[in-house]
Amino acid sequence: MCAASLVLSLKALADRNPRRYLKENPMDRRKPSLVSALTSASLAASLCVGVLLPDRTHAQSQKQTKANSQRSAYPALALYAHDLTALARTGRLERFAAHTPQVEQLVRLLAQDAQHNPVLTGETGVGKAAVVIGLAERIAASDVPEQLRDRRVFSLDLTVLLASAQDSTEVEQRMRAVLDEATRVEAILFVDNLPALVGTGAAHGAPVAAMFKTALAQGRLRVVGTTTPGAYHDFIQPDDVLARLCRELRVDDTAALAHIARHKVAEEFEGNKISDDLRELMQQAKSADERVGVILQTDDVRNRELAALFARYGVEINARMAQLGTMKVDVPVSAIAALAASDATNHLSPDRDMEGFGHVTATTGTDLIRTQSNGCLLLVCTNTTYDGTGIGIAVLDSGMDVTHKAFSGGRIRFNKDFTGENLPTTDPFGHGTHVGAAAAGISTTSGNTYQGIAPNANLINLRVLNSQGTGSTTALLNALNWILSPVDPTKPLSSANPTNQTKYNIKIVNMSLGATAKDSYVNDPVCRAVRQLVDAGIVVVAAAGNNGKDSTGRELYGQIHSPGIEPSALTVGAANTFGTNARGDDGIATYSSRGPTRSFWTDASGVKHYDDLLKPDLVAPGNKLLWAESDLGNGRLNLIVTQNPQLDSGITDDDNKRLMYLSGTSMATPVVAGAAALLLQANSKLTPNMVKLILEYSAQPLAGYNMLQQGAGELNVAGAMQLASAVRTDLTNSTPTGAAMLTSTTPPDPHTTIAGQTFTWAQGIMLKRRYATGTNLVTKYQQVYGMGIVLGDGIMMGDSTLSSDGTLNPNGIVLGDGIVLGDRVLVSDGTTLASGIMMGDGIVLGDSIITANGIVLGDGIVLGDGIVLGDGIMMGDGIVLGDSVQAMSSRALINGDAGPAMN
Repeated sequence: MCAASLVLSLKALADRNPRRYLKENPMDRRKPSLVSALTSASLAASLCVGVLLPDRTHAQSQKQTKANSQRSAYPALALYAHDLTALARTGRLERFAAHTPQVEQLVRLLAQDAQHNPVLTGETGVGKAAVVIGLAERIAASDVPEQLRDRRVFSLDLTVLLASAQDSTEVEQRMRAVLDEATRVEAILFVDNLPALVGTGAAHGAPVAAMFKTALAQGRLRVVGTTTPGAYHDFIQPDDVLARLCRELRVDDTAALAHIARHKVAEEFEGNKISDDLRELMQQAKSADERVGVILQTDDVRNRELAALFARYGVEINARMAQLGTMKVDVPVSAIAALAASDATNHLSPDRDMEGFGHVTATTGTDLIRTQSNGCLLLVCTNTTYDGTGIGIAVLDSGMDVTHKAFSGGRIRFNKDFTGENLPTTDPFGHGTHVGAAAAGISTTSGNTYQGIAPNANLINLRVLNSQGTGSTTALLNALNWILSPVDPTKPLSSANPTNQTKYNIKIVNMSLGATAKDSYVNDPVCRAVRQLVDAGIVVVAAAGNNGKDSTGRELYGQIHSPGIEPSALTVGAANTFGTNARGDDGIATYSSRGPTRSFWTDASGVKHYDDLLKPDLVAPGNKLLWAESDLGNGRLNLIVTQNPQLDSGITDDDNKRLMYLSGTSMATPVVAGAAALLLQANSKLTPNMVKLILEYSAQPLAGYNMLQQGAGELNVAGAMQLASAVRTDLTNSTPTGAAMLTSTTPPDPHTTIAGQTFTWAQGIMLKRRYATGTNLVTKYQQVYGMGIVLGDGIMMGDSTLSSDGTLNPNGIVLGDGIVLGDRVLVSDGTTLASGIMMGDGIVLGDSIITANGIVLGDGIVLGDGIVLGDGIMMGDGIVLGDSVQAMSSRALINGDAGPAMN
C-alpha cells in the first residue's frame, strides 16, 4: 500500500492507484526506519510516491525544521493527519478535477450548511477521495466562497494514530488532541471509512466514537467522511444523532467522467467584462437611475463582496443559477461599471430575448437500422429495435401539447414552464410540439409514415418560449441549470436526491432556438452553460439559424446564432431533400445559416477579436417537414397555424392528431437529436464528443457545397449506427491515446446505400478553425474524445493522434499514417482545397482570416456570391432582429424553400 492511500486514509482511491493523486519526487525516496512492523509498512507506503510520513531518523534538517514548525502549531494533526491543502499549494497533489458536480455540492454544503457534515458514498473504486482532493485544490486556489478560504483540509490517518499506542486510553488521548486542534484551527477533517470510527458499527471503541460524535453535535468540528452506500444506510442512518448531523453525497461512475473542474469547464473569459450591446444600453439610458436586466456571471452566486455591492447600488436579484455560476439581476445603469470592476464578477451582458427558429426516416437511413437481428439460437431468433428506448431528450422550446397522440403512452416524463406563464402542458405557439415529435413522436396515422427519429425515447418538456414564441436568456439558463441541479435543490446531492439529469436519464438537450451571436463563445452565458452540460455527459444539439440569405435572396455568410456558436455544441443546418428519399438531389436550404461564427470579444484597446469558427457541424432534412400540430382543444389552433392556415396538413381535423408543415434549422435539429438517441441506445458508453465524431465522420458531403454551408455533410443515420455499434464499450478518459477504438481491427466500410444510391462518408471532423480527416480518427482512441474536453480543441501531434495541449504541428499536413489536418482547408465534394482558393460559390477560412481567391477581405466584402457581415449585424428576411433570440427566422419557418414536402 502506497502513501496516497495513507494520505487519503487508505482504501478509497479509484483504481487503487496512488500515483494518480500524488506527484513523485525521486529526491524524497529513503529507507524507512524499523520502529515497528506497522510503522515500517506505513513508511514504505510513503516511499512509493515520495510523500513522507514523519520520519525522525532520515528527515533532512530543512524539512525537519518545517515539520517542527507545523508540530508546534498543531502537533497532533502533524503526527496523525496530512494537510491536503498544503500539499495542493506546493504542487504535491496531482491536478485531478474529476467529479465536478460532487465537488460543487461539497463546497456548497460546507459553505452554506453548518449543521450537516457531508459523507461521500459510492462503491469501491469510483474515487470518492478524488472529491476531497478537488475540495483541497479549490481551497488552495481560493476558488471557494469566502467562509472556506482560510480553511485547511486534513486527512486523518487512523493507521498512524493507532500505531504504538499502549492501550485504549492512549488512543482516546490522541483522538481528543486531534479533535481539539482541528476545532481550534477550524480544519475540515477528512475521515475515510467513517463508519469504522463512529456509528453503530464503530470498530475503535465506544469512548472514541462518543468523543467524535459529541464534537460533531456541539458544532465544533467539520468532517467529510466516505463510505459505501450500504455502510451508510446500515451504520450511519440507524444512529439518530449521526443521521441528523450527516448528509449523504453520492459519487458514481457517471460523475467520475466529469474530468474538468467547474472553473476549467470553458476557456477563460476574454476582453472587456461588459458586452458591447450592454454598453449600448448604458449609453442609450435616459438617466443613471434607469434599470436594465443583466446576466451576471460569477464564480460564486452568493459571494459576500457581490452582496455588499448589490446592497450599495440597489441591485435586485431575480434568479440564481448556481450550477452555472450565473445570476439574473436588475441593475441601475450607474452600477454596471462598479459591478464590472469587482473581482467577483466575470462578465455582464443583457438579458437578451429568445425566440424559436423556425417522412424523414427513409432519407436519413433510419429505416435501414430500425430493426436489427441478434441472430438465432436453438431455432429461436431475436431482434433489437432501435427507437431511442430509455434515452431522455430534454426539449427546450415553446412547450408541448401533452395530449397530442404523438406523445401517447406517457412519453413526456416531465413538464416545467420557465416563462412565467404557468402553461407547462400546452403549446399555444405551436413550435415545440412539432420539434418534440420530430425527435421522438409516434405516427398517429398512415402507419409509421409520420413517426419521429427515436419514437420510443423519453421527452422532458422544458418550456422557455412563451405563447408568442419568444423568451429570455434567463428562462433558458434557468432550464439548463435545472437539468444539472438536484431534484430537490434545497438538499444536497445524494442517491435519494440525484440530479434531474440522472433521474430522467437526460442524455440529449435539443435547442431549436437562439439569439443573435454578439459575445464570443468564451463570454456568452448560454454557451458557457452548454459547455457545462456537455462536460456532464449530455449531447447538446443546437440550431444554426435561418439567416442564410437576405431579403433579396442574396446568400449570407457569418450568421450562426448562439448557442450554435459554442464549439462543444452539435450545431445543425438544414438540407432540402426535395421530397425524395434518394439523396442525389439533396442540397442546402437557402435559409440555413452559414458559417463562420462572427461572435467576438473586445480588448482594452477597443479591438474586436472574432471567433471565426467552422460551423455548422452538419446538416439534416429541414424543409417542409410534417409532424405534430398542437391545438388548444375545441377546434382552437396554435398561433402559427392561426396566422398561417396553409401550414395545416389537412390530413385529419381531429384534435390531438393534427399534423402541420414547418421548415428551418429548428426542424433539422431534432432530427439530429433523435439520431443521437439511437446511437446512445446502441452504445451507452459514447461520450458527447464521440457522438459528434460519429455523426460527422459518417455524414455525406453534398456536391457543390462548402463546409461553411454544410459542415461535414448531411446526416447519415444508417452509417452512424454502423460505426457506433463498432466502438468499444470500455473506453474511458484513462484509455491511452492511440489505443484501439473499435471492437474490430477493420473499420466499417465508409459507404452507405439509401434508396438505391450509394455515397461515401465524409470521414472527417470539424475542429474549431480546422478540419481533420483519416481512418485513425475512428480506429485509434484520441484524447479529445473523452469527457471535459472540447472536440474543437483537438490538434495534431506527430504520432497521428489528436491532443488538447495547445500545440500544433507547424504544417498541419499529413501526420503519420492515419490523419490529415488542414488549418486552411475546406472540403467540397470530397476534394481537399489548397489555401486561399475559392471553389464554386464557396470560401476558405484560414488563420481566422476569411479569404476568397487568395485575397484577405474585411467585414461586409462579397465572397464569391455571398456576404460576410461583421460586428454581429444581422440581416435576414428583411428583418433586423437585434438582440432577440429566435425560434429562427419566421419566413423560413413558414415558407421554407421550393420543392415538395417530406411525408
